[in-house]
Amino acid sequence: MTVVRVGGRSITVAHPDKVLFADVGLTKADLIDFYRSAAPRLLALLRDRPLVLHRYPDGAGAPGFIQHDVDASPPPWVTRVVVGKKGGTVTHVVANDEATLVYLASLDCVELHPWLATRDDLTHPDRMVVDLDPSEETSLDVLRATARSLRDALTSLDLTPFLMTTGSRGYHVVVPLARRQTFDQVRTVARAVANLVAAEAPDERTVELARSRRGGRLFLDYLRNGYAQTSVAPYSLRARPGAPMATPLDWSELAVTAPTTWTWSRSGERLGAPDPWASMAAASADLTRAQHQLARATPPATEPFPSD
Repeated sequence: MTVVRVGGRSITVAHPDKVLFADVGLTKADLIDFYRSAAPRLLALLRDRPLVLHRYPDGAGAPGFIQHDVDASPPPWVTRVVVGKKGGTVTHVVANDEATLVYLASLDCVELHPWLATRDDLTHPDRMVVDLDPSEETSLDVLRATARSLRDALTSLDLTPFLMTTGSRGYHVVVPLARRQTFDQVRTVARAVANLVAAEAPDERTVELARSRRGGRLFLDYLRNGYAQTSVAPYSLRARPGAPMATPLDWSELAVTAPTTWTWSRSGERLGAPDPWASMAAASADLTRAQHQLARATPPATEPFPSD
């Protein structure tokens, strides 16, 4: 057992030498050090967002568990937010400081999955995410081509798409929003754009929800754009072989960066480079014009847009 002191807080860490990634020798102490090094960028992207925790007390190679409700378990200085759910409430952790990241790592929390909205307004998201989810048959060329098609479709709607690896099988394309639309409205726009991109190459891409009907095609997953839905945080590690890191990219890097290119062992190199998402806040957009354009799309690409 050891005590980590950060930001005026003391966090007791049990079993700091416990190995969480046997293939690369990453220990709990290493996980803490990683999240401390990533804190300047990571906290800016997590600030005020309810978090869902993916914890692996027996290591990333064993089954872990997902924790939504933290109730009264964290130290009193850890920020929490109580959100409504059907039949009650859920208390989520909010990571607004480095000490909280250390505390979460001490719980064997390998992955951080934030909401797409912040606690001051949980019904109007400030991000729209489309997850490019390849099948086993999807080539990297098809995956990259789909990302570019999605970028072009969003740009044509005067939206600014940002790219990240997921550290898993695909990429996320993220659009910063001005928080003027509800989750239902944002999801409808994401669905419309996904439909248009899928229709460009129907033998390779799909928006079919049933996995059994996808026929080996890449799935453009727009469903994350809903109340209480989450997506993996940029700079979060993933509980997969090699300890890959979800990593923001510049679009120019897509041609040379696979979804698992960046890992814990190379994280210092990446965190020391310029931030490809530095302009994200300034690119936040209202979706009203995109809604009108998509509503006029031929053939129809979406369901009717819900009103506020």
